[in-house]
Amino acid sequence: MRIGMSTSCVYPLPVEHGFRLAREAGYDGVEVMVTRDEKTQSTDALLRLSERYEAPIMSIHAPVLLLTHFVWGRDPRVKLAKSAELAASVGAATVVVHPPFRWQAEYAVDFLQIVREIATDAGVQIAVENMFPWKAAGRAMKAYMPGWDPTHFDCDAVTLDFSHAALSGQSSLELAAGFGQRLRHVHLCDGSASNDEGRIFDEHALPGRGTQPVAEVLALLAAQNWDGAIVAEVNTRKARSDDERLAMLVETLQYARVHTTASVKA
Repeated sequence: MRIGMSTSCVYPLPVEHGFRLAREAGYDGVEVMVTRDEKTQSTDALLRLSERYEAPIMSIHAPVLLLTHFVWGRDPRVKLAKSAELAASVGAATVVVHPPFRWQAEYAVDFLQIVREIATDAGVQIAVENMFPWKAAGRAMKAYMPGWDPTHFDCDAVTLDFSHAALSGQSSLELAAGFGQRLRHVHLCDGSASNDEGRIFDEHALPGRGTQPVAEVLALLAAQNWDGAIVAEVNTRKARSDDERLAMLVETLQYARVHTTASVKA
């Protein structure tokens, strides 16, 4: 089972920093989060980084609206199509995408059809990520359309994010079971509380430092001989040095290795 590292783990540092730390930590490859860093948008630049650091590009994360509003224009369909084209051109099998916001009206209405069409045209899989409900002044807001939980979406591939599961008050083990064979990608992290319990921010804590059944999910996937990809997506912004950041990334990788091999050895 391949275990990669998202370049978002070092954001807002340059993407090359992510490639370098992924290699130093021992990951099998990287997921590139498309940002305003022009290298994340360039086939040639990414292939050079992949070769320099001997790190295959496993997946591309499509631009996130609130962080990359003007990357590749404003049309979310264009952003997704360009993400899929980039993935195909660098040899990545998967594109990760969030469900649309409700105010992206035209895109949201046809989102699932758009996902399927772009995936077919580019020859990659597009895995829709589980998100979480938004709240304002203690009241729920319907921020996503068709919703924040892709359990019942008519899509071929899904990404499971443990931190998002925590914030939504869901069990990632139950989500994994509900996704079934459509679960093709995992964002490895953790979370400690839901927004119902007063948690506001998406933690992306190191696995094992929250309350999600991360170990159980990894063991389940290993027991099933699952052939998707696990990608670390942890928050290292509190690291006071590069050595401390690297230690956090090594800890995350070791956690994944331990819990994806234990059930196989058993």
